[in-house]
Amino acid sequence: MQLSGRFVALQHRDYRLVWSGNFVSIIGTQMQMVAINWNVYQLLAGSTLTFTFLGRSVSLSPEALGLGGIGLARILPILLFALVGGAVADITNRRKMLIWTNAVAAVVALILAVLSFSQRNTVWAIYALTAATAATAAFSGPAYQSLIPNLVPTKDLTNAISLNSLAFQTATITGPALAGLTIGALGVGWIYALNAISFLFIIVALTQLRHRGTVAATDTGLNWAAIVEGWRFVRHARIIWSTMLLDFVATFFSSARTMLPLVAGQILNVGAAGYGILATADAAGALVAGLVLSLRKDVFRQGAVLLISVAIYGLATTLFGLSTSFALSYLFFAFTGASDMVSTVIRQTIRQVMTPDRLRGRMTGINQIFFMGGPQLGELEAGVVASILGVPFAIVSGGIATVLFTGWIAWRYPRLRRYTSQSLAEDRARLA
Repeated sequence: MQLSGRFVALQHRDYRLVWSGNFVSIIGTQMQMVAINWNVYQLLAGSTLTFTFLGRSVSLSPEALGLGGIGLARILPILLFALVGGAVADITNRRKMLIWTNAVAAVVALILAVLSFSQRNTVWAIYALTAATAATAAFSGPAYQSLIPNLVPTKDLTNAISLNSLAFQTATITGPALAGLTIGALGVGWIYALNAISFLFIIVALTQLRHRGTVAATDTGLNWAAIVEGWRFVRHARIIWSTMLLDFVATFFSSARTMLPLVAGQILNVGAAGYGILATADAAGALVAGLVLSLRKDVFRQGAVLLISVAIYGLATTLFGLSTSFALSYLFFAFTGASDMVSTVIRQTIRQVMTPDRLRGRMTGINQIFFMGGPQLGELEAGVVASILGVPFAIVSGGIATVLFTGWIAWRYPRLRRYTSQSLAEDRARLA
């Protein structure tokens, strides 16, 4: 099968299998993330939390705190296991590792479904099972990202990364929309069950790969020295390090997604169905941006484009927090997805090409802390701020902070500002 343009990576059988299976799995995962947010929101709706501080009575919103707690449940396992997961991905069979981690995630989703159907789900049970799912991601994420460069030739890697991003964003559109409709018609239990089934698609795809997922033998094995080696590589690669730092800062302050149930339910008054539709906005924007990027052969001034796109991400978040119109809120949230898509493709291409295969798992594990730590800790921060000062203030202040910190990173790392596609080959040779 001969393909051209944006879809050229799909001509490679193994990549095509993994991409297809992962696409279905991501839809299920996105459905479950929406269901968990709505589940916690419903369990805490109508309750109040009041305590005395410095002689004054302070009332907090349990819904906002509860939604922020989901972010904490997702990030703690990443902080604990991502470095180990990255090191394991560099010394073990990545294909088998992915099969086992996806199987465990499927079991966790099934437990959520059983608890929901039996009406035994509690906020703390959801937190615990959310943490368990995140723990599997700490191992599967580095393994998956490290496996992809082995399934396509180097010349098609950027296309493969772009296709991965498009699959994720398309699933992020489809998943929340399906979740919103399913919640209203059947309840959250069926979403958890469907997610458990969706993991079977990626598991079957992995069992059919011709590439067996083996990696080159290393002298260090799984120990502290191996983890430190990966950390030193990332810190030495200034471009990689600066993009990770930028990623963390932006997603920490502009993490508005966890506040969507409150925005939909209390500010826009559009209910569960409207919440599901609103949750597709950033993915819709990302999908459009991805298609526009596909019309270009390359982005020459990659550093400048990266910084500008993150600044737009913060500005769009600010406008989203100020909006009281569903149409405008959808538009501004879509802009956050579009700008994030541009920066994501640039960041991931730089990291994968510049990193030797024997270090890809560890680099990805470190990046996972930044990539997931930013939004998940940001969700906790947004939940605390929103519970005290209100949802609009939490979102708007986060967007403004993102713009300011992007300017600081642009000043602190001038080489990132000047970075071009021609710099990539030079840096890759120097870091090899």
